[in-house]
Amino acid sequence: MEKFSCSECRRSYSVGPARWRCDCGFPLDLEFAPEFPIEKILKRGPDLWRYREAIPVAKDRSILSMGEGFTPLVEAEIAGRRIFLKMDYLFPTGSYKDRGATVLISKINELGVRKVVEDSSGNAGSAIAAYCTRGGIACDIYVPHSTSRGKLAQIESYGATLRKIKGSRERTAQVTMEAAKRAYYASHSWNPYFLHGTKTFAFEIWEQMGWASPDALILPVGHGTLLLGAHIGFKELKEAKRVKRIPKLVGIQSTSCAPLYQALRRGWRETQPIEKRETLAEGIAISEPVRGKQILKAIRETGGEILTVTEKEIVSALKEMGRKGHFIEPTSAATIAGVKKYLNKKKGGETIVSSLTGTGLKAVEKISPLTALP
Repeated sequence: MEKFSCSECRRSYSVGPARWRCDCGFPLDLEFAPEFPIEKILKRGPDLWRYREAIPVAKDRSILSMGEGFTPLVEAEIAGRRIFLKMDYLFPTGSYKDRGATVLISKINELGVRKVVEDSSGNAGSAIAAYCTRGGIACDIYVPHSTSRGKLAQIESYGATLRKIKGSRERTAQVTMEAAKRAYYASHSWNPYFLHGTKTFAFEIWEQMGWASPDALILPVGHGTLLLGAHIGFKELKEAKRVKRIPKLVGIQSTSCAPLYQALRRGWRETQPIEKRETLAEGIAISEPVRGKQILKAIRETGGEILTVTEKEIVSALKEMGRKGHFIEPTSAATIAGVKKYLNKKKGGETIVSSLTGTGLKAVEKISPLTALP
């Protein structure tokens, strides 16, 4: 039976709509026993719900789905080396955040919740809004005033109530937490059900690589929902004796906002407040990651690292991927820039998987003047 638990103070709680963090203030994790019946998986359709027994939604009728998941895993040449890229910009709302949203909002639907609030720099807000409208669930999305116009239009198109907040991304989160006293907090960073959606990233790679795990995953990290989800997924597979190892986790941050890089480099167990500068990679521009302590622990446990990339490197990677046929948003380009940096300092031999996390259609106004340059 599933329950919430706190890795900080060891309290546990029953699952319910009123609970979204521990009384000690720390984020909660979900204790859940997944199963991986390969013979059943192979008989199901090509979406993330094929891993039904590993997803914590009890009733099939609660599921809110748009056929999301099982995105292509393609080979690509980066910095003269062959790696694998997961094309997660092909999700219904244009980003990997649909992984977390379909599971979280399906669980909310199962719990009988009829209104939620969420804060986001854009992609998570779009995903939460889309799946809420599928379930007839009212939704207020709080965003920083500087959020890309394309993402704002997308959120509003789903019928969500858009609330633009002046100030930082962290200020937006504070305002949303106040609103969460009156409505369910469908937070992609706080709510563990979101991570139990993003963990399907690991399951798909496992199956697409012939029921094996790669040597390393190179992923963008702001609040770390994809990186932590991947860690949970491969950890569950290892505990179920379906894989032999958990891949090394390599996180990518912008030099303009790199609290996790700073903490790892200095040997800290958790992040410290930093001064954030503006970056094209708005999806990872998080100066105070909610689960920073857990991200650092996962990276250290897997022998991983965090790399930073400059704005110039992001633009260069954005152009390069466009020439390869991938129109991606700057946060995805930051990841590719990080892949190049990693490959340039490592010898060959590793099987590496990265992800194209979001479509460039979400940030056309930012991308247009960049790609026009020689």
